[in-house]
Amino acid sequence: MSFTIAIIGRPNVGKSTLFNRLVGQKLALVDDEPGVTRDRREGRARLYDLDFTIIDTAGLDEGAKGSLTARMQEQTETAIALADALMFVIDARVGLTPTDRAFADFARKANKPVVLVANKAEGKHGELGAMESYALGLGDPVQISAEHGEGMGDLHEALSALMPETSEEDDEAEDDEDISEEEAAQRPIRVAIVGRPNAGKSTLINHLLGEERLLTSPEAGTTRDSIAVEITWQGRALRVFDTAGLRRRSRIEEKLEKLSVADALRAVRFAEVVVMMMDAQNKFEEQDLRIADLVEREGRAIVLAVNKWDLIERKPNQISQLRIDADHWLPQVKGAPIVAVSGLMGEGIDRLMTAIQEAYAVWNRRLPTSALNRWFEQAIQANPPPAVSGRRLKLNYITQVKARPPSFVLFCSRADAIPQSYLRYLINGLRETFDLPGTPIRITLREKANPFAHKRKRPS
Repeated sequence: MSFTIAIIGRPNVGKSTLFNRLVGQKLALVDDEPGVTRDRREGRARLYDLDFTIIDTAGLDEGAKGSLTARMQEQTETAIALADALMFVIDARVGLTPTDRAFADFARKANKPVVLVANKAEGKHGELGAMESYALGLGDPVQISAEHGEGMGDLHEALSALMPETSEEDDEAEDDEDISEEEAAQRPIRVAIVGRPNAGKSTLINHLLGEERLLTSPEAGTTRDSIAVEITWQGRALRVFDTAGLRRRSRIEEKLEKLSVADALRAVRFAEVVVMMMDAQNKFEEQDLRIADLVEREGRAIVLAVNKWDLIERKPNQISQLRIDADHWLPQVKGAPIVAVSGLMGEGIDRLMTAIQEAYAVWNRRLPTSALNRWFEQAIQANPPPAVSGRRLKLNYITQVKARPPSFVLFCSRADAIPQSYLRYLINGLRETFDLPGTPIRITLREKANPFAHKRKRPS
């Protein structure tokens, strides 16, 4: 079992910068504004030969009971309870503050090993602040600069003293390499939940987990980081990413929101299935269509979830109408699963999870070459490609080169002359004939080599 360390401290001392340094990626948002981190975030950390789990937390701060600040601190307290050891971080340039002293007591009461980290310790001012931290009574401070990577050797020495000896294990690579359908069925599905602000993304994930793991609030924009959580649903493992709400670009003014949106877009690119959540009272708005188009362009499987279904008046044939509306507004992912859910009440969750697994299976599907070319011959006989400048376009054959998403190469003459409308005809035919609802389909055109191109024309 992995050794777990929680990074704690007051806001804006560099906890997320240290987290990013240890996991080797810019996973957590970092900004000069205090209080950027709200939910706790876990990651696999590596420091030289040490492998461990690291938890980034919201800055320890006091707030009224039930407030967002108070619930952020509850998330931090949960992280401390889950951890085997703590890294208590102070800002060495600022020196000790009354808040640092108060929460040093809090760390001691946790009754867990504590490594005192004096961050931003580069330069003369940093050294003086680090010396002050001896007054906390938490042992020798480890002086580092998380931003510049200084002092990592000293941090390694301090952590080595706490951690049990572990054997190295090879990590399974998580990428988009083409894999067999059998392998795909065994690996955890990476799922990103996206949508406009306040569509209920975090509420849905909390219901799946059965606990208040992610902060929720009626105020739009509560989620900032893309937070990953592990879920097992009826024996199937999923890694689910909660993301910040995506607004129209023209409305995004604050630097922090721009960072949050960029983080959400990274989550979409990392995902295999994207659940696009819409508010049942305001569905298929312009931003919903833009998000769905983004998911299709990134080549991810998509599931449409209409949330807050418990808030609307029920009428006959509503689900059928949702299907009609989805195919009308989103023809590029025609047939994508659409599910009515209530994240708050738990309504429709089973159907949603089934839809995710089915969309993932379609996204990984490979078609037999013989059946593919039989369909191809029938398709061009039923609707031959148009002649261009009086010359007939010749389509030779088609083959699938990869799945994830299903991608094909079409060998032809004059690839630049084949109109997009004809490619859409072929894509729709593939979708209907081989039961590929909703998944993006890629067709690349390739011209066959001319066997006579090397021969010179005879002089007239």
